[in-house]
Amino acid sequence: MKIKDIGHVVTGKTPSTEIDEYYGGNIMFISPSDLHGDYLIEESEKTITEEGLNSIETNSIGGLSVLTGCIGWDMGNIAMCNSRCATNQQINTITRFNESIADPRYVYYWLKGKKDYLFSIASVTRTPILSKSVFEDIDIPIPCLGLQKKVANLLSSIDEKIRINNKINDYLEEMAKTIYDYWFVQFDFPNENGKPYKSSGGKMVNSNGHIIPEGWTFCKVQDIISNICTGLNPRDNFKLGTGDIKYITVKNLTPNGTLDFTGCDTIDESARTIVHNRSDIQIGDILFASIAPLGRCYLIQSEPTDWDINESVFSIRANTDIITPAFLYLYFMSDAFIKHATSSSTGSIFKGIRINTLLETELCVPPLSVILKFKERLASIFPLKSKNYEEIQRLSNLRDWLLPMLMNGQATIED
Repeated sequence: MKIKDIGHVVTGKTPSTEIDEYYGGNIMFISPSDLHGDYLIEESEKTITEEGLNSIETNSIGGLSVLTGCIGWDMGNIAMCNSRCATNQQINTITRFNESIADPRYVYYWLKGKKDYLFSIASVTRTPILSKSVFEDIDIPIPCLGLQKKVANLLSSIDEKIRINNKINDYLEEMAKTIYDYWFVQFDFPNENGKPYKSSGGKMVNSNGHIIPEGWTFCKVQDIISNICTGLNPRDNFKLGTGDIKYITVKNLTPNGTLDFTGCDTIDESARTIVHNRSDIQIGDILFASIAPLGRCYLIQSEPTDWDINESVFSIRANTDIITPAFLYLYFMSDAFIKHATSSSTGSIFKGIRINTLLETELCVPPLSVILKFKERLASIFPLKSKNYEEIQRLSNLRDWLLPMLMNGQATIED
């Protein structure tokens, strides 16, 4: 059955950027970047007003809708939305489903496994484009509604658990950042009586124009780490796509401190040996995306046996005689560091921070005794986040294994 026979297809449009009142309302405005997260979009970075919605001369999207990227490398990235929203012109959306024929979630999962197919039917000049007319003419095999719901219920229950774990991890990450800010930016770490240091009148001193707690010092990053490495790019060293070892680039590092293996390249074990001889990644190292946007890091919590990094990812090891890995990780994720590093970035095509610039960056470092108390305060946060993350990976692998088998009939669901 063709897509146009089971729902209404809408291709969005962007309101005029010259009319400020179109923006900042309460209606979500979705672009392809929003299709890289959870399967269900609940909020977007951009919003528009009712007037802005009317200005783009397309139907607003309501009810459970399926959104698919239709231009360039975002083609085939897909999500669902259950709220009123609009999209830009880079997204084809199926809305107003005939739910007596098709379950929107089933259609979502069918399209989710068809990225290569969507590229194959796109028109190509300089950029692949999947037009609305071609998209709505796609034939989808539609089984009986009961079977659709069984498949959709199973797969969406896995995705829902992934979404919950991601929300918990986002909360844990925000909690760690808040505690870091409270202790090391506002200087209200607990004093010897358990009171907030600065707010309770703790002694502050002037150090090179900066007012900091007594006993704290300014250091360069190079003074508080024991090692910094990068991975290796293929060039003549190895080939991509030859094995099942995940090959991490900056695009796989997220702003919330996780690794996203979506669309990850792969290498074989011999290639990983070559890469690992240079990267030397291990538990406690911090992966640091050196290319903008900065503030994408990952603190390695378990042995990295099935992945390694490319040349644009730094691997940084804390000197544990001075600091802890968690302290350094949260410094690299702090607003102050991101602002400084961004202003220090160079490059014409891809702006980023160079190793020497990073090593020369100064930060305020407390005595180790304070950092160890901070480590105790965070004792449960990072292990729980790591446990949730590992479960997310297992569930993602299970879903991706089940998806094609359920869609082509190799696997069935019993009552």
